[in-house]
Amino acid sequence: MESIAAFVKRKRKELGLTQQTLALYTGVSTKFIVELESGKQTVRMDKVLDVLKLFDCGLVAQHF
Repeated sequence: MESIAAFVKRKRKELGLTQQTLALYTGVSTKFIVELESGKQTVRMDKVLDVLKLFDCGLVAQHF
């Protein structure tokens, strides 16, 4: 299972976007993109969802 951090980084690169451009397109800061892609555990979920929307993706919660 791919982490959100790895997914965002992979999709960003597939689209040929810089971290700065991704931040601009999604309305978050470049610092946020850097932290998200590095796997920081305390990022704001609403901003994560904003980034995922650009890739036409969302999250599903699962109970294990």
